[in-house]
Amino acid sequence: MKNKQNLHIHSTYADGKDKPEAMIQMAIQRGFDSIGFSEHSYLEYSDYPHQMTVQAMGEYVKEIRALQAKYAGQIDIFCGLEYELYSCVPTDGMDYLIGSVHYLDVAGQIVTFDRGLPETLAYIEKHFGGDGMAFSKKYFETVARLPEKGKFDIIGHFDIHTKSNEKAGFVDTTAPEYLQAGYDAIHALKGQIPLFEVNTGAISRGYRTTPYPQMEFMKEFCRCGFGAVITSDCHDRNFIDCYFEEAEEMLRVAGFRSKWILTREGFKEVGI
Repeated sequence: MKNKQNLHIHSTYADGKDKPEAMIQMAIQRGFDSIGFSEHSYLEYSDYPHQMTVQAMGEYVKEIRALQAKYAGQIDIFCGLEYELYSCVPTDGMDYLIGSVHYLDVAGQIVTFDRGLPETLAYIEKHFGGDGMAFSKKYFETVARLPEKGKFDIIGHFDIHTKSNEKAGFVDTTAPEYLQAGYDAIHALKGQIPLFEVNTGAISRGYRTTPYPQMEFMKEFCRCGFGAVITSDCHDRNFIDCYFEEAEEMLRVAGFRSKWILTREGFKEVGI
């Protein structure tokens, strides 16, 4: 695989299993040209310890910059942030930003839906009366608001709310009503955020058998002129390139003839 890169990686600074240097060493072993760390931004509403504290952000940037220098000539390393819509922390000094939604504002309460299967079903029951379509529409409406927060480079896991849907079937993702909600979000983001990710993280963790987003949305991203990056949303170094070859082939099926990678000069389009 040419121009092998992963810009969605979590280390022990957030909810990853491995320290940054261990991730880097695995990336070199697996033939990556470059990688980027994208730890979760601090969110004051969160009751889940998957994010960095404000203090840890400074330590994180310092360590990644030191590792950039240490491994110069072996692999390019970038320092980014996966920024939650409801975060309110500065992003100065980051090489790139992924805009993501893991929380919804339900009747003025900011609550995460990104948990395991039982918790997700309980969430839908509690906040949406068990209506998976209403939950999905609320999610897509929220994703469409990402540009309100600032300038992002990449849309994170566009349909992550369906992480457990293969097993639970709480919404029909082929229904015209569902697809239109997703298309509306894509159209709202057009011209606002240039790239989306083909994210294989739910495959490595056993939730899904296909990446985010589903093929219909990949095709719509293509029709709307978005660029694509391939990531594994890596929390475990052993899955740093999970399903990468297949993800690239899915992009071809969706109509893409290129992907985008981050270089020291900025994002660059390369053929697939």
